[in-house]
Amino acid sequence: MSAQTKIKKGTFQHVESELYAYHETRKEIVRLKNEILYSNSSADENVGGGKGNIPGDPTGRTAILLTSHKKLEQLQMIVDAIESVVERLTDDRKKLLRLRYWDKPQILTWDGIAAELHVSRRTAVNWRDEIVRAIAEKLGWR
Repeated sequence: MSAQTKIKKGTFQHVESELYAYHETRKEIVRLKNEILYSNSSADENVGGGKGNIPGDPTGRTAILLTSHKKLEQLQMIVDAIESVVERLTDDRKKLLRLRYWDKPQILTWDGIAAELHVSRRTAVNWRDEIVRAIAEKLGWR
């Protein structure tokens, strides 16, 4: 996590929005996987023909869908980046993430979060900046 890495303001805001939506994103991943795994509809590729000579492979088709679903792939990439950064954080920085992004309703200001962490407001904001930059870097966003 180099403090020198500069990212665009829009990227910073996007990463923050992904942090706010982290738990919903995980639920969406589970929903999409279940939809793929347990849907009965299979595309009929044999339009207007007789019986196809290729044996059906629902397991293979499901595996291909799971690995090639663009939205699922993107959401999983975001969650993986967040989790890989979070697992390397100190307990104080993890608490900062929880207080700032994941506790509902959000009632603490930066001053309140800093007081909870027993650090200055500037230190808390610097920690946030480092975390957001590390996630953006992990995602390859600039």
